[in-house]
This record gives sequence, structure tokens and C-alpha cells, in this order.
Amino acid sequence: MREPMMSKRQMLLNGGQVLVKNDRFERVSILVRDGAIAALIPDGNGPDDAEQIDVSNRLIIPGLVNGHTHSHGALGRGGVAGDLTLEPFLSGAAWLNGSRRVDDLRLAAELSAAELIRKGCTACFDLFIELPGPTVGGIHTVAKAYHDAGLRAVVAPMIADQTIYQALPGLLDRFEPLLREIVAALSMPEWRHIMATCSDAFATWPVPMERVRPGLGPTIPLHCSDAFLQSCAAMSKRDEMPLQTHLAETRMQQVMANRKYGTSLTAHLDQLGVLGPQFSGAHGVWLSQREADLLAGHEACICHNPLSNLRLGSGTAPVRMLMDSGVVMGIGTDASNTCDGQNMFEAMRLAATLSRAQAVDSAEWVSTREAFTMASTGSARIMGLKNVGMIAEGWSADMVFLDAGYCHYTPLRNPLDQIVFAENGTALREVMIAGDYVFANDRVLTLDEASLAVRARDAAERLDAANAQTRLMNEAASTVVQSFCRANCALPYPN
Repeated sequence: MREPMMSKRQMLLNGGQVLVKNDRFERVSILVRDGAIAALIPDGNGPDDAEQIDVSNRLIIPGLVNGHTHSHGALGRGGVAGDLTLEPFLSGAAWLNGSRRVDDLRLAAELSAAELIRKGCTACFDLFIELPGPTVGGIHTVAKAYHDAGLRAVVAPMIADQTIYQALPGLLDRFEPLLREIVAALSMPEWRHIMATCSDAFATWPVPMERVRPGLGPTIPLHCSDAFLQSCAAMSKRDEMPLQTHLAETRMQQVMANRKYGTSLTAHLDQLGVLGPQFSGAHGVWLSQREADLLAGHEACICHNPLSNLRLGSGTAPVRMLMDSGVVMGIGTDASNTCDGQNMFEAMRLAATLSRAQAVDSAEWVSTREAFTMASTGSARIMGLKNVGMIAEGWSADMVFLDAGYCHYTPLRNPLDQIVFAENGTALREVMIAGDYVFANDRVLTLDEASLAVRARDAAERLDAANAQTRLMNEAASTVVQSFCRANCALPYPN
């Protein structure tokens, strides 16, 4: 297959085996016009003036949609020991995000975009962090990075007005006086200032919103005051803007919610008026049936992150229960320093296979079709994207081209099962977003990956040196947090 060029106004992709409407594979031709799928043509007959492209040796699926990631993690790989649960990780890894300049934010987003594209992902919900708080310049820089890479994205600054030490009742009491004085002095910006910054950034959005749009990422409900959460919810509802938080990722979060609010995390958010169609919770590992019913009643969503749930020992999310309750489900990777990559194929496979360890009855397992739907239209729904995540007439021409002759597909009997259970990105040959090729011949066409590697190495050396003292403090604090969590996470809480 010859190297594709950047798309013209009209092209005809001939002869591929196409996953039509996420339902069945058919050997059809795809007419792409102005970035959208104009028609699926069974016999391959199309307009004479369309550029003809032979894809007869390809399996073609819609681009995968990453419903939850953190671009800042791309510069944090390997920075923290791999035997920490979430809360000790949050305290121990804080140094990784310190001293970053605006150009570091762009670099991290570009690194994430390159890996996402290489792994067949065409859109992502990015909760990136900027310390001590978001700036207009930082938010705009990340948006421009995704736009220039050609990726679809929701750019949601990850925001909080309380540190972990302020957020968890009783945690500060566990510290010795000297270290307690240090961590107690840490603070986040006042929430009104955070909201004003976000409002300014969103009002002066630097790129077209049809490709990259703003969102809000109040990091964890426990880390946000009630007034802050209500302000985020009001902005989200007013502007129909996606809002995502980390919801019941760990048992510890539910234990602390009961101590702090006297109820579950989801019930507390419901009382504050935060839940709604624009709301999504990442992880949802420790959600109860009652919470699932609340989420479904508000048309809210959950993004399943099986890679990081396992990596951090958070648990296995009750995906079947959530789906059966009517909760819209997506799939995400989480950050590259908590899941070790941006591979949506791996996340999709785990979503299907982990369910087999949760139930004896195979009727309760997550099927390959369900897993694929979660990783495509489900995550697109979380991002507020319409006509994304499916190959059908009128839908965006976001497509992934897999080598039909690769070992995963030899022999080829059930393409969807073989993709979900076996694919890891090695059979990927081309990626198209909005009718433009962004990956071909083992090369990301929109980014200079060699330059990114050099810049990432230099940035890591500079940041590690600048944050060396903070790292020592974080590591000491993490030990205390780990002890606190071990003592508290097994406490009962109401469902």
C-alpha cells in the first residue's frame, strides 16, 4: 500500500473489511468528503473525481476514544515506585508536576498525542495539571498542542482547592510536627480565582471547538469544597461543557466521604446538583447499586480505567452492574505514569477479560461488542462528541486501518473478537482523523517524534534536578499517607 497523502476534499477507500455501524464487518468502499463519511458503497462504485485508495488488505475500525487520561503523566514515567496505592501515589508523585513551564505542558501533550495516535486513538479526554493552579496560557497551550497534532480532545484543567492533606479528615494528625508543618503549609488557589481563570481561558479559546474543546476536571470530590463543585457544575450545565472527576476510584475515597459528608460520594454530588448529562466519573471502582441508579437517573457516565485500577491496586470496577443499571460506560487509559502507556487496545481487552474473573455466569461477562462500544461511542458520549466513534454515513472520518494479514488475524474468522482479545497496536498501519491521515508507514505525520524524544530527555533531567528537594519531602509524606490509608481503608461505610 502506497503512503497516503493528507486528504483531499474527496477520496474513495476501496475494498477494505469495514466494521459498519460497530455491528458487523463488510467488504465495502468508504467515500470520504470534507472530513466525514459521505457513503458506504457495497460495490465500490463512486464519484470519478474521488481519489482512489486501495485498502483491500485492511481491517477498518473507527478510531478509539480515550475517555480519561492525563497528558502530564507523559513526562512522569518511572518517577514513582510501582508499589503504591492511589493516595500514597498522589502525595509521593506531586514533585513530578512541579517547576513545569508552559512549554513543558505542550511537550507532555505532544508526547501523549503521539502515543495515542500510534495506538489507534483519535480522541481523548485530558485532565492535565498545572501547578500551583491553571493559567490561561497553560490551558491554551495544551489545546493548541492537540489541535496541531490533529487529535480530537477535551482539554480539562484538573483543578482543586484543597490539598490531599486538607481533604482527608484526620490525615494531618498522623504527621510528626516538623513534616506536619511543611505539608500543612501547602495550599491550592482560592476556588473563585480558579474559576475566573478557566472562564477567561474558555472565553478566548484559541482553536476551533469542533476538534478541541474545553472541559472541567475537578480532580476528586474530596479535594474540592462544596462551593467549588457547585460552581464547576453551574459552568458545565450553562455551557454544556463536559465535567469529569475521579469518582470512587478507591475504597478509601468512600470511607473518607462517609466521614466527611455522612454519605456516599455520588449521593453527595447529587445533593450538590453536580450530576447531569455532562458529568462523568472516572474509575467508579467502589460504586454501589444505589449510586449506579443515581448516575443513570441523571444520564451521567462512568469511564472504566482497568489498566490503572490494576496498577494501583484500586480494584475491579462493577462494569456489568453499572451497564445493567443504565449508566453510559466509556473506557480510558489514565495517565502514562499510572498505567504505563496510552494503549486503548489493552484497556479494551482488559475491560472484557476482567469481567470473567468477577462472575461464573458468562451472561454477566462484558462481551467484545460491549467493550468495543465502550471504547468508541461510549467514550465519545463522555466527551460530548457527536457522530464520532462509528463508521456510518454522516459520521466523522476517524478511522484506524489494521493489517488484515498480521498474525493476530491469521486465520481470520471473527474480526471483532480477534481485535478486542489480541490486538495491541502492532497491526496498526494507518490512522485517519477527520479525513486526514495522521499516521502511516510507522510515522506520526503531524509530530516530529525524534525531536520529542530529545526534548523529553532534556526536560526530565531539568525537572528532576529542580524538584529534588520536593521529591524527598513527598516521599516522606507518602509513607505517612500509606500508613494512614492502611489503617482507614478497611473501615465500613454505608452503601
